[in-house]
Amino acid sequence: MALRVLGIDPGLTRCGVGVVDVAPDRTASLVFVGVVRTPPELALERRLLAISEGISEVLEEFAPHAVAVERVFAQHNLRTVMGTAQASGVALQLAASRGLTVGLHTPSEVKAAITGYGSADKRQVASMVARVLHLDSPPKPADAADALALALCHAWRGSLAAPAMGDTTLTPAQRLWRDAEVASRRAVRS
Repeated sequence: MALRVLGIDPGLTRCGVGVVDVAPDRTASLVFVGVVRTPPELALERRLLAISEGISEVLEEFAPHAVAVERVFAQHNLRTVMGTAQASGVALQLAASRGLTVGLHTPSEVKAAITGYGSADKRQVASMVARVLHLDSPPKPADAADALALALCHAWRGSLAAPAMGDTTLTPAQRLWRDAEVASRRAVRS
């Protein structure tokens, strides 16, 4: 049975949402991708309500098993990070209210899971998302591609501990991710 994951790239102006189905062999297929948009001139509480309604529609229509949200990290622009954190809070609350498991992933975790390189640029991530999901072109805007990357990262990361080290069903990026996870655990223990 496939794991259905909703990825959310939180933002006040553009909140990316993407749903993927990931099979036990780690192959993935696109279920839905979109962006919830709110105009900057709208009052904050109305923007958060619109984001809530947009994410709720996706949750209701596609019934994911889990939700992946980009972890808010420090930025130089306090206003941007506050808006991202507020949109993230809406996503977390909606998932919790439905009893869904939530994974928070940093941008570098997602980049490493998707491309094998934690400092990949947005174009590289979008191109790999298109390749993994067998799409004719990368999803646009970048927020949509990022949401799909989050969903893929969450599905793959949760199931990477099971395969044997020589498992050939893993993609090169997944093998790199698994190896980095193993090395990280060893470093913590020493």
